Amino acid sequence: MVCTRPDIAHYVGVVSRFLSNPGKEHWNVVKWILRYLRGTSKLCLHFGTSKSELVGYTDADMAGDIDSQKSTSGYLMTFVGGAISWQSMLQKCIALSTMEAKYIVVTEGCKEMLWLQKFLQELSLKQERYVLHCDSQSAIHLYKNLTFHSRSKPIDIKFHWIRDMLESKLAKPDKVHTDENGADMMTKSLAKEKLHVCRNITGMFKASK
Repeated sequence: MVCTRPDIAHYVGVVSRFLSNPGKEHWNVVKWILRYLRGTSKLCLHFGTSKSELVGYTDADMAGDIDSQKSTSGYLMTFVGGAISWQSMLQKCIALSTMEAKYIVVTEGCKEMLWLQKFLQELSLKQERYVLHCDSQSAIHLYKNLTFHSRSKPIDIKFHWIRDMLESKLAKPDKVHTDENGADMMTKSLAKEKLHVCRNITGMFKASK
């Protein structure tokens, strides 16, 4: 189900952390997920509603896990209007700031985008530039500013790999308003209205009869 329903990826990921010792509250969340799926059973991914472009969205919820204090990363990749790849997971290291958490997830999202880029090129589908959306202006500034400073020192050197991708123009991080960031539902629980916006970005609509 998670393979066709990006809207429940975050919730499934959260309850999966307690498989070894689940409690009543975890079972209540599982029942909520099942009720949600029943009420939205006619939703499905639609493709062909926009240009043949690969577009990425990234987001992170700073210290979203209260047990480990780790941030939740989420990315979403769409092609011709529909989601083709997404992920919601805890970051492996503890981020010391929101900027750092979002810097890390953009790096992970960029790696996924480059893989999809090569796959599409194998199918003779090419585009001029590949945009990866992020709602943190400070994180984008850090990508473009190669000078290390106190805010970037804690970031593992492996995450600075994205700077090479920028210099080679293989990917372009772009600022997007948080209300238009489809990856938001990969990192946290959302209000009904915001969830609908994110579902529309992924290309999830009711199936036509």
